[in-house]
Amino acid sequence: MQFSPYLNFDGDCAEAFAFYAQVLGGQIVHQSTFGEMPPQPGMPPLPKSARQRVMHVHMQVGAQAIMGSDTMPALPGQDANEWAGAYQKPQGLWVSIGVESDAEGRRVFDALAQGGTVTMPFAATFWSPGFGMVTDRFGTPWMVNVSTPTGCA
Repeated sequence: MQFSPYLNFDGDCAEAFAFYAQVLGGQIVHQSTFGEMPPQPGMPPLPKSARQRVMHVHMQVGAQAIMGSDTMPALPGQDANEWAGAYQKPQGLWVSIGVESDAEGRRVFDALAQGGTVTMPFAATFWSPGFGMVTDRFGTPWMVNVSTPTGCA
């Protein structure tokens, strides 16, 4: 069994994943937009504002994967909360990153913190030589944790 985080964005998914690939050393193996979808019978026309939004992106970091997409924008005259595709900020979750060293943890944390909001500064804790919590500038909440020989991650 494997678990892969799937992140949602409000129009800046491509920018976010380009940033994540750089910071995390990942490779984007697939990315497509809503505008690249073939027409489907019975589907309403795609709003022009949605064509360049990312329908799906898949990034590999070693054997791990993280995926994501933009949500569809609300249609003109429609409240964004009236339909299932509307973007909502992540709540009740954190994407946890385990790193091998304090230096790598600091590098990743500091990069994610640029333009974001630090919840818990990166520092030594009773379980780890380095741990911190940050919500990046794209709205994704991250925990960066230096793994220890005892296996605490």
